[in-house]
Amino acid sequence: MVTTVTTATSAVLSAASAASLTLLVVLLLIALLINKEIFSILPGGLAKRLSRALNVTVIPLAIVFAITLVIQVVDALR
Repeated sequence: MVTTVTTATSAVLSAASAASLTLLVVLLLIALLINKEIFSILPGGLAKRLSRALNVTVIPLAIVFAITLVIQVVDALR
């Protein structure tokens, strides 16, 4: 009985932490994309370099977002 409750509780907590991690990734991606657009508008070499440097974080987060989206769609279609 205790094992069943522990397993069920772990599954619920795991799903909740996955959802909160997904939300964190999406919010971080939005914030970085906003900063990238602001830096690309500003004049000057430093702003352009910062805009390009943000690609280092934006591209992997966009890939994680796309994978999460595909998993959610596939799960919803089942």
